[in-house]
Amino acid sequence: MSTSPSALRDGGRILDAGALTAIHRYPVKSCRGLAVDRARVERAGLDGDRRWMLAHPDGTMATARTQPGLVLAVPEPGPGGLTMTAPGMTPLQVAVPSPDAEPMAVRVHRWDTAGLRAGPVADAWFSALIGADVRLVHLDDPDRRRPDPDFSDAADRVSYADGFPLLLATEESLAQVNEWVADGANAVEGPLPMTRFRPNVVVTGFPSFAEDGWRRIRIGDARFRAVKGCARCVLTTVHPDTAAKGREPMVTLARHRRFDKKVWFGVNLIPDDLGAEIRVGDPIEILDAVDPSDGPRR
Repeated sequence: MSTSPSALRDGGRILDAGALTAIHRYPVKSCRGLAVDRARVERAGLDGDRRWMLAHPDGTMATARTQPGLVLAVPEPGPGGLTMTAPGMTPLQVAVPSPDAEPMAVRVHRWDTAGLRAGPVADAWFSALIGADVRLVHLDDPDRRRPDPDFSDAADRVSYADGFPLLLATEESLAQVNEWVADGANAVEGPLPMTRFRPNVVVTGFPSFAEDGWRRIRIGDARFRAVKGCARCVLTTVHPDTAAKGREPMVTLARHRRFDKKVWFGVNLIPDDLGAEIRVGDPIEILDAVDPSDGPRR
């Protein structure tokens, strides 16, 4: 399929079309992501995405923002649980907690939610990996948490993701960021891979940052609302293969993508067609959009 933009005319309904080039799931929040060829769309996000997270004893989330070693932990989903591997660590088998497992109240940013504890063996493994006392928690009820009410409907839900069910990024926007990095003071850090931004879906066939103006899109058979841009943080500066911290892309985004005192890359999605399956190679249709020149919705 061609990756060049294709303007369509259908009574003004479809504005542009491109293609889905990658799908990523992140079974454990802040740990390594997994590329897949297809995924089922659920109310809280892609099936199996961010259904586990690590929390400090007080329930606040533990992420690679402050514990960069988490990006080196690789989850492999299997029947009934996960296998975790990481450099220098004995592999860990983690079962999905039973319904009578110990519950734990946790917080994702300013949003309260909860889950079931995976148990002391898993806690000890992750605590040894990052050198901090943490608990592994499983999302037993994906319908528990609502996205930001300012950008969602009452029936919308989200997993342990930061704010919304899915994150979309475009190859063209990443290419533009890498051009900016190459022209800047930290060129040695580039080019940056898409994995720095941890999107669920990657698309191509559009001008860079056209996604700032998108409001409704279709991926294959699944429709989504593009509800808000994604404000980025220091997690993007963590090298996904080494856990080393750099300065990019935050320095470059601050120069070129600064709006309302935050820096932005990607767009958050909320699904409308639950149960649909998306596949790499699916067409992307922009069903509704506004002028992107004012930057992302925020």
